[in-house]
Amino acid sequence: MGNKCCSKRQDQELALSYPGGYKKGENSFTSNMSGPKHSNGGGGSLDSRYTPDPNRGQLIKGIPKGGVDIIRPRTTPLHPGLSTRRIVVALYNYNAREETDVSFVKGDRMEVLDDTESDWWRVVHLKTRQEGLIPWNFVAEDRSVNSEDWFFENVSRKEADKLLLAAENPRGTFLVRPSEHNPNGFSLSVKDWEESRGYHVKHYKIKPLDNGGYYIATNQTFPSLPALVLAYSKNALGLCHVLSSPCPKPQPQVWDLGPELRDKWEINRNEIQLIRKLGHGNFGEVYYGKWRNNIEVAVKTLREGTMSTQAFLQEATIMKKFRHSRLVALYAVCSKEEPIYIVQEYMSKGSLLDYLRTGDGQFLQFEDLIYIAAQVASGMEYLELKQLIHRDLAARNVLIGENNVAKICDFGLARVIADDEYCPKQGSRFPVKWTAPEAIVYGKFSIKSDVWSYGILLMELFTYGQVPYPGMHSREVIEQIERGYRMPKPTNHTLPDDIYSLMLKCWDAIPEKRPTFEFLNHYFQNFTVTSEVPYREVQD
Repeated sequence: MGNKCCSKRQDQELALSYPGGYKKGENSFTSNMSGPKHSNGGGGSLDSRYTPDPNRGQLIKGIPKGGVDIIRPRTTPLHPGLSTRRIVVALYNYNAREETDVSFVKGDRMEVLDDTESDWWRVVHLKTRQEGLIPWNFVAEDRSVNSEDWFFENVSRKEADKLLLAAENPRGTFLVRPSEHNPNGFSLSVKDWEESRGYHVKHYKIKPLDNGGYYIATNQTFPSLPALVLAYSKNALGLCHVLSSPCPKPQPQVWDLGPELRDKWEINRNEIQLIRKLGHGNFGEVYYGKWRNNIEVAVKTLREGTMSTQAFLQEATIMKKFRHSRLVALYAVCSKEEPIYIVQEYMSKGSLLDYLRTGDGQFLQFEDLIYIAAQVASGMEYLELKQLIHRDLAARNVLIGENNVAKICDFGLARVIADDEYCPKQGSRFPVKWTAPEAIVYGKFSIKSDVWSYGILLMELFTYGQVPYPGMHSREVIEQIERGYRMPKPTNHTLPDDIYSLMLKCWDAIPEKRPTFEFLNHYFQNFTVTSEVPYREVQD
């Protein structure tokens, strides 16, 4: 009876999941997204004692470029008229995973032979003369601005702050990124230190000239971005500090275990080594493992009867197609026998819930929580755009990596669960406290029910993993919600009125009145924490 309930309910979900999509701009409410402003202050130091760091360009593994759909590669040369040969330069090291791909180290140059595939380009290595496949996002056009160590193509202001404030970066570490507000301009972000505020990041607007040059202060103009960076690397010229060394670039995501698996992703389970158990969830156990004793992976083992293999494979096909820097990458599956293995990207800090309760997340600052909220909203905005419903958004289904990188996992899996106790009207395992009332009562799952769940996740985040509706059982929660009850603003944790008001809008009884994830992402990306510094103007 329970399985029939779930099957019928899943059919209802498919029919009721807003096939026409959501409407942009349906939310007209606004919120004060800015905290207190700071004075820009005067010019910076002209101290000639500052010298460029000789160890520029060292690499670390860290957070990926975020906030963009990264399915589409850039397949057009930046300077198509300069040469009939298309030469790219390696931005990172890469070790070949199979016989068909090519190893290279940072700085190696390769000629592109075929860039028609979405993730892997065929090249010939100009030094070794080896021909094969490479991940497209590990290289950039030779002698283009993208090939510079200091240029970050897809980084928001908040992500720039996180990258620059890493403990190993000295004062003066910097990066240049496209402006979020001026399509022809750029932003220079510099790590600084002051006795009263400690380490922080200052941002400067790089403005374009009509003749193609750039400037920060009108009395200092430059013909190109490299010329500007070189000048400020020799003398601060009014900046807070001379530019000492480029910020280490995080290595980008590789979306396949290897180039041979880009189309075939059912793999032999003998290639997976389970090393240690990380935990267990409602539907199985999670392990840290390696693929071919080489690539780190996380492996979910789904216990027998959790879901039909056919239904899971259909959903997994959808999951693998959607790619975004704030979604956990699905690498492969082993479904020929039970238990089914789901092989996915390994995130070193585990679930957001455990991280907040017992891990280093207990010590996160308020601005770190804002950063995580923004990342989750960014991933959900992508799902919103693709009209894919998560159905089980919660802190337990957000994973954390190095530098507080957050990625959403298990999107779509709740739809194919064949578990009696996961039906809304059965047992306690159904996540009632995270689920919108229309989804509980009528099975109407939609992107708007995900927005409700995001509001609950925000409460988990800002209370460091507190159980929602403390002291209330699931049935009581349903009854109280239908009477108009909403969780009150917590008194023992910092939560600004603006953010609590936003949560209440996520919990509007009328789904169409809830905000879009596009709005939520914009809200948290632009949320100004009191300690943040606005863009600075350099005095002429």
